[in-house]
Amino acid sequence: MDKGRAGTRDPAQLQRLLEERTADLQRVKAEYDNYRKRVRRDRIAVREIAVANVLRALLPVLDSVDRVCAHEPMTTGLKDIADTLRTQAGSLGLEAFGKEGDPFDPSCHDALTHHVCPDAEQLICTKILRPGYRLGPGLLRPAHVEVTGPAPPARNPLGHDRPRHGAAHGSAGLTRAGHGERRG
Repeated sequence: MDKGRAGTRDPAQLQRLLEERTADLQRVKAEYDNYRKRVRRDRIAVREIAVANVLRALLPVLDSVDRVCAHEPMTTGLKDIADTLRTQAGSLGLEAFGKEGDPFDPSCHDALTHHVCPDAEQLICTKILRPGYRLGPGLLRPAHVEVTGPAPPARNPLGHDRPRHGAAHGSAGLTRAGHGERRG
């Protein structure tokens, strides 16, 4: 006789079988719910990666449009193209950043030139050479900037700039502006 069928009409045995089948059903339902959540999460992650890849590929186009807008007379067609491109990229979550006067942040700025100003207290972005872009909280591309601020720390003239006494190896290097850079 099938194990799943009640061979007897004993209420205790029937109750035990009912509880076993109910527990099995609850377990299968929980597994299915977890599977659906995982698939949904994976689909969202794949979409975010695809959007980031497309936007990253369009950044040179945005740069070209910005250069043309800066150096050519603004025609109606050029204005429409630039506005549409920026609007559509923005609707996907692309956000440009980098303004003159922003404090220099090595996590999102690449300093290409450093102008020393002895009375300055901190590094300030004084010229944006190429805007940076974010997608949500993630950085797609750092902004290339010129900075003005205090002189970088003096280097050891003997070339012994290595960390000493337990300092971590592989610490951040110096950018062209003399400040920490990202390493990945």
